[in-house]
Amino acid sequence: MGIMYRSRKKFGPLILNFTQRGFSSWSIKIGRWSWNSKARAHRVDLPGPLSWKQDKS
Repeated sequence: MGIMYRSRKKFGPLILNFTQRGFSSWSIKIGRWSWNSKARAHRVDLPGPLSWKQDKS
């Protein structure tokens, strides 16, 4: 198993995700709600280590 390179750049609520191959996906995070372009899923952070996720289906 090799070493993976991952990087995130934040511009306010917009987050750009990069891997060793280049641009990977973008996300929007407003408060506890977020949406990811690659997974096309909504996520809401819940208290503690829990979160709720709704897939694109």
